Amino acid sequence: MQDLKISLIQSDLHWESPDANMAMFEEKIWKIREQTDIIILPEMFTTGFTMNARELAEPMNYKACKWMKQQAAQTKAVVTGSVIIKEDGKYFNRLLWFEPDGHFFYYDKRHLFRMADEHQTYSAGNKKLIREVKGWKIFPLVCYDLRFPVWSRNVNNAYDVLIYVANWPQARSSAWKALLKARAIENLSYCVGVNRVKEDGKGIPYSGDSMVINYKGEELFSCADEECIHTMILNYDELKAFREKFPADMDADKFEMS
Repeated sequence: MQDLKISLIQSDLHWESPDANMAMFEEKIWKIREQTDIIILPEMFTTGFTMNARELAEPMNYKACKWMKQQAAQTKAVVTGSVIIKEDGKYFNRLLWFEPDGHFFYYDKRHLFRMADEHQTYSAGNKKLIREVKGWKIFPLVCYDLRFPVWSRNVNNAYDVLIYVANWPQARSSAWKALLKARAIENLSYCVGVNRVKEDGKGIPYSGDSMVINYKGEELFSCADEECIHTMILNYDELKAFREKFPADMDADKFEMS
């Protein structure tokens, strides 16, 4: 099994300005000088975490989708992050997953952040997305999903890398860091969190704290309070060896979500 290269982009976001954000991220993506396998952008990376869906939502296969498809083709890497999508008269906080060959997949955020009325604006998803890259199984989720371990439960080691894209405020950064480590430990998986920095259009500050955590809960990378672009190599043999030595998954409670 080959090593997996993931590239995290932690950035400020232009408030409710999709064109400005796509132009900015295009520049940042081209600063990744080495070949990588997955490029991870934050939650709602084209707008910031806004409830102004009526004005900012776009249909599938429009600007954001076309831009992500182009970036994936040019970099020969998966490009992922969430945007606001309108479909069948509903709005979704939708994580898009574009592969270099043009194929794409998506995951609609299941747990909507009611403290910001996200549940009043967007519709919740109910289907998981697990994709394979170089033999690795990757499971991407969105922000508030991090607080709900049942949804990310790694039944029979169905995935190897858990990804959270986020707009997670600085006020709750301690929870963000603790929960990323917890999800890695309990799921015997690498866990990656990609957040934004600086203030959004509502004056809410973000400290970033993007992280890569290994299956033992050890911090392999973190970046706080500033923009950063970082590429990390994940080793599958080390993950496999630890799972064989410490097969806690075999003693997991047997249940399924209804």
